[in-house]
Amino acid sequence: MDLRQLECFVRVAELGSFSRAAAVANTGQPGLSRAIRGLEGEIGRTLFHRNGRGVTLTDAGARLLVHAKGILHQLDGARIALRGADEDVAGKIAIGLPPSIGRVATVALVRSFRERFPNAQLAIVEGLTVPLQERLLAGHIDVGVFHNPAPSPLLAIEPLLSEALCLISARGRRRLPRRIAFRALEGLGLIFPSAPHPIRSLVETEAARRGVRLTVAMEIDAVGSILQLVAEGYGHAVVPHTVVSAGLLGNGTLVARQIERPALASLVAMVTPARRPMTVLAQRTLELLREVVARSFAGDETFRRRAGTPSGR
Repeated sequence: MDLRQLECFVRVAELGSFSRAAAVANTGQPGLSRAIRGLEGEIGRTLFHRNGRGVTLTDAGARLLVHAKGILHQLDGARIALRGADEDVAGKIAIGLPPSIGRVATVALVRSFRERFPNAQLAIVEGLTVPLQERLLAGHIDVGVFHNPAPSPLLAIEPLLSEALCLISARGRRRLPRRIAFRALEGLGLIFPSAPHPIRSLVETEAARRGVRLTVAMEIDAVGSILQLVAEGYGHAVVPHTVVSAGLLGNGTLVARQIERPALASLVAMVTPARRPMTVLAQRTLELLREVVARSFAGDETFRRRAGTPSGR
């Protein structure tokens, strides 16, 4: 297996056609086909289903695609590290952010990145913490800022902030105090992302410890949809305070109540692969991320700066 075979494989997989891949790569289709046949012969698996409209991945091909993209991504990082210098940082870096943090920090991050690293490229991927963490491990993104990341020897986790959790409800649908005790969550229909999800796990663990029986009314894996359903009266949601800070409560149809007795807190942490070499661009981008996150949430009393050393390195 060589890098050219992997590059050919990824290109064909992404374009779904040998002819289109050959045209994009400005190469002959027979050479592309030979590279794929050689790769299939070496691993002993068929990678594509051929049909009249193009090709689709087999199960083996889909599994290989995840690893092939990660390998090529790391190779690009190695090339950048060898030719880059502090005064002329170049290359590309991908950052994963949850929607609530992205809403607050993305614009400031992009502005600062373009100003400091005019020769580099930045990609920002938004999503829930668990799928983003999987993409980080697969090599598809380089760094993430996550809520309560799951500990792993494969990850370096650097705490940045601790934020309060809130109960989000439709305004006027039910009379509740301005601050709500954790035990009052019992009997409320809650809308959660599907498990495993860090905020859901935090709430369910505390409920089990205190003997509070939660009612999960729906499982929705999209923050915007959860908030819309809450606004329409389909249930309540427990969210980190970044959802409030990001202005995601809309036009006043939603109200946020801080949870207390106990006050639950969610960790916001910067996460990187523990065993992947850091490029110059990655190292400088981590410094920038620390600054932007701290600046974005400065002055909000629901956030507390956390001192901590990265784990996993």
